[in-house]
Amino acid sequence: MKWRSLEESTTGLDTRSLREQFAERKELIARYVPAETQAVHRRVIADLKADGIESRALSVGAKAPQFELQDHNGKPVRSLDLLGRGSLVICFIRGRWCPFCVGQLEAMNQVLDQVKGAGASLIAISPQIVKQSFFMADQHKLRFPLLSDAYNEVARQFGLVYRVPEDQRAIYQRAFINLPFANADDSWELPVPATYALDRQGIVRYASVNADYTERPEPAEILEALK
Repeated sequence: MKWRSLEESTTGLDTRSLREQFAERKELIARYVPAETQAVHRRVIADLKADGIESRALSVGAKAPQFELQDHNGKPVRSLDLLGRGSLVICFIRGRWCPFCVGQLEAMNQVLDQVKGAGASLIAISPQIVKQSFFMADQHKLRFPLLSDAYNEVARQFGLVYRVPEDQRAIYQRAFINLPFANADDSWELPVPATYALDRQGIVRYASVNADYTERPEPAEILEALK
């Protein structure tokens, strides 16, 4: 489902910072989402942080694994080929159903020319199937590849994968977020959101891993890392 802020719906393109956009979204959530539902999401985030998933994830200085995945048009994309052309920015997202993922990718879409100008490629990786990635790219006019990571195999190598707890799973199901359908995988596993910048040797030069899916790095921070 596409989330649009009030400002974006009237001006067509939201140029505010992600922090400002997400603050608006969080305010709406606080106002309209039942308190018990919000409490479950907060607890899952806190549990992931306490479990140390952020510290276990691939970090700066590590060598990123090589991978080959299908993009939203069903074409194979190899990380080795992308790195052969320059550095690489990777956004790991949960899926097209997540408004915070949508917000991040739309913001990155706006700076794509600057990313390319810095000699880098930009991709997003999620566990959703190719058709879902196509719908996302088409609906939001994204100009970079959305790669489908079946069974979170690549995200697992980056140390990002967790299983959605039963109570949160029930919330998603009530909201018609059907992960087994969207991902063609009944494991109910997701990656925590993460953004990486790799140099041409595949070494991580920037890493932002946050179990709180409502927080993402600003595009300006990514561009700074590419300098």
